[in-house]
Amino acid sequence: MAAILLASCTDPLKETRQVFTQDDVAVEVGREVEILYSDSAFVRVRVTGPLLHNYSDREKPRQEFPEGIQMDFLMPDLSVRSVLTAKAATRYQTEGRIIARDSVVITTIKQEKLETEELIWDEKTAKIRTDKFVKVSQPDEVIYGFGLEAEQDFSYWRILVPKGRIKVAN
Repeated sequence: MAAILLASCTDPLKETRQVFTQDDVAVEVGREVEILYSDSAFVRVRVTGPLLHNYSDREKPRQEFPEGIQMDFLMPDLSVRSVLTAKAATRYQTEGRIIARDSVVITTIKQEKLETEELIWDEKTAKIRTDKFVKVSQPDEVIYGFGLEAEQDFSYWRILVPKGRIKVAN
């Protein structure tokens, strides 16, 4: 009789409990995502996208925006200084950078427009760069070349290997 009682005293939940680890989760999906970056209690950058895939693997955690991304670089009063758009982007959390790809465009309040195929934003240094072909349009001139370094809000920029006609003040 005692053997029967001991055999029937098993935990019914023990068989149905499952423990999930980080390795078990393939991807988390978010829709209509907004990420805010702040510095000294001021929001500096707003990142939005229609779809976010969050890969939390241990070796290279990343967030992918396969349906496009928009990054608004803000002034302290939250007005937009410049806007970056791209058809796809990947954010590498451990490296602190976002790589925007495919039809990357930055527009500014000074009516400047940068066009390139790939742009890297470094979250730590607040700088953007590329080694690809770039085209910068201003109201009265167009400059193009290869490679670019700039402040994240495009307030200062330089093309590493410029080409084309550049207007010189007399």
